[in-house]
Amino acid sequence: MLLEGTPHVVADYHASEGNHGAPPHGYRRFVSKRSRVYAVVGISAAVAIGAVAAVVVFSGGDGRAASSPTNGEKGRPPLELDLGIRDDREAVALRRAASFYAHGKPERAAPIFDRYDSLEAQVGSAFASWPHGALERLGQLAAGHPKSSLVQLHLGVALYWLGRRSAALSAWRDARRAEPDTLSAVRADDLLHPSYNGGLPTFVPSFTAPHLVSMDSRGQLAELANLRTVQGRIWYGIALQRLGHPLSAERVFAAAAARAPDDPDAQVAAAVGRFDKDHPERAFSRLGPMTRRFPHASTVRFHLGLLLLWLGEVKAGKRQLRLAETADPGSPLAREAAVFLRKLAPTR
Repeated sequence: MLLEGTPHVVADYHASEGNHGAPPHGYRRFVSKRSRVYAVVGISAAVAIGAVAAVVVFSGGDGRAASSPTNGEKGRPPLELDLGIRDDREAVALRRAASFYAHGKPERAAPIFDRYDSLEAQVGSAFASWPHGALERLGQLAAGHPKSSLVQLHLGVALYWLGRRSAALSAWRDARRAEPDTLSAVRADDLLHPSYNGGLPTFVPSFTAPHLVSMDSRGQLAELANLRTVQGRIWYGIALQRLGHPLSAERVFAAAAARAPDDPDAQVAAAVGRFDKDHPERAFSRLGPMTRRFPHASTVRFHLGLLLLWLGEVKAGKRQLRLAETADPGSPLAREAAVFLRKLAPTR
């Protein structure tokens, strides 16, 4: 459900049992203080929108682009199919196959993937056959579908797994450019920026979620899309962020901000929507001046803190969270900032 659950800033990639193998150095989550920061920064369900797609983070945390030994990695590479909120028969089947694969049972996943002709199914089928002909099949898919971020992402993962680092980085750059408004492009960007937290920061509103009648995610998304108030548009943008559509979310936030030039939530949402790992200044240059324009709005300091934590700037991020507490004492985001700080207490 779109408005259900607690989205966390970090979702770890868990190694499955069997011959899947443990994730290698370049893909495992941080074991440093920075990793603990990311792991504890969760957003409470009272103010945040729930995730609807499983997140597999492939990045490492040593400040370098993903790397691997010359001889490649052990086990099978991780697979992530961007199925969004699809609930059709094929999507259900592919999720089941992906679950088998993730739990080290490729022989059970393969016949399900082979049943369908979609790109998601073909990518899954190639991975299920690993290593026998998998790279060749992915190369053929990439040649036939050069504008598919899903294919380019997984081609890069396969190349990485075989120790072909430079070719993997090239494929991930292609994935990021091909369809930038997709979860696959976001994941490719994670791989290209392993020193940052995985994914993109999600705006946290200071107001409650709207009441939605629909019980399924597809219906809820349609309801959100039809909301016309500024707050409703912001919630729709948040849903798009959670689904891996950052460019669409940015447009929705920008339109809401244009309608409400004096609303700090709308203005901050538009700034957060501009966050780019290559150019984080796109967001910070908008947020910084708001500390003077909206000195008593916790949302400004809160999101400055969140974005700084995203970049691994722990000390500066905690300072902004403390300022968020004092900017508007007792407000929802001031309380949320206090929760963050308590969880961040063991870190420096």
